[in-house]
Amino acid sequence: MKYTEISALSMAELHTKINDAREEYRNLRFQHATGELTDFTRIRQTRRLIARLTTALTERERIAKEGEQ
Repeated sequence: MKYTEISALSMAELHTKINDAREEYRNLRFQHATGELTDFTRIRQTRRLIARLTTALTERERIAKEGEQ
């Protein structure tokens, strides 16, 4: 998911996507620990997706907070 696609999401959708990505990351780590994971690049991709989503969410919250003042 590109950052341009992420920026088009609403706040609720961002929260949902973050929770889903974190759950997927947990599952991938578990699969890696048990030896079931074959595509190790998915761990890195998921971790980076979480970072992108969190950055977009933090940015929006900061802008909203500045708008209130």
